[in-house]
Amino acid sequence: MKHWLRVSVLLGLFASAGSAVDWTALKPQGYVSDFAGVIDPAGKSQLEAYCSAVESSTGVQMALVTIATLEGEPIEDVANTIFRAWGVGQKGKNEGVLLLLVIGDRRNRLEVGYGLEPILPDGFAGSVLREMRPALRQQLYGEALMAAAETIGATVAKAKNVTLTAQLPRRIHETPTDSIPWPMILGGIGVLVFLLRAGGPRGYGGGGGGGFLTAMILGNIMSRGSWGGRGSGGFGGFDSGDGGFGGFGGGDSGGGGASSDW
Repeated sequence: MKHWLRVSVLLGLFASAGSAVDWTALKPQGYVSDFAGVIDPAGKSQLEAYCSAVESSTGVQMALVTIATLEGEPIEDVANTIFRAWGVGQKGKNEGVLLLLVIGDRRNRLEVGYGLEPILPDGFAGSVLREMRPALRQQLYGEALMAAAETIGATVAKAKNVTLTAQLPRRIHETPTDSIPWPMILGGIGVLVFLLRAGGPRGYGGGGGGGFLTAMILGNIMSRGSWGGRGSGGFGGFDSGDGGFGGFGGGDSGGGGASSDW
């Protein structure tokens, strides 16, 4: 009985090992490897050009990867396996990052090479993943990658004291409740009514001063509530990098970075 039990356990182990995905068999399609097929051609082209510009300016290589599912494996193991198999980052410098989106499992991982850990610590990696959530929840995968890539590129360029002229288009996808700041508008109207009824606050010369002050208050409210904030202004300028993807350079990672879901 014990003999058959041992045989069954061994057969189960062999079967599970045989069905495991060989992630090392995946080959990079460029800086952007969209195995899940969720990034539009224009967005992929823009990301490729931006990653090329980042490498040209800073020496840092970015691998942006999408897959359909983890097949039940931990995302940390999958990301690290792909990172090492591809050798993201130049050998010896290990300045590479791999951003993995798993569409079916709604998981993502930012894997950071040894050489970039002082510049992109785990806390920073976590903040990048949080920044991506709104776009990911709207299934805007290309835009989520653009936001992350630009944040990483700008941070690395600043740390290396280089100027990165390349930019990616930043788009706003707000819900109606977010795009119109009703609480601030209603509050401003309330202030306006109060000032008009009071004939202007003391020290501002009666109604004329009150009207001037009211206009300033409302103008400030509207400018902060509607069009301010990071990423506003529609599309930014875009300068493509020189050259293109020439392959990764043999970099390594020790598992630094962060994982999240959306």
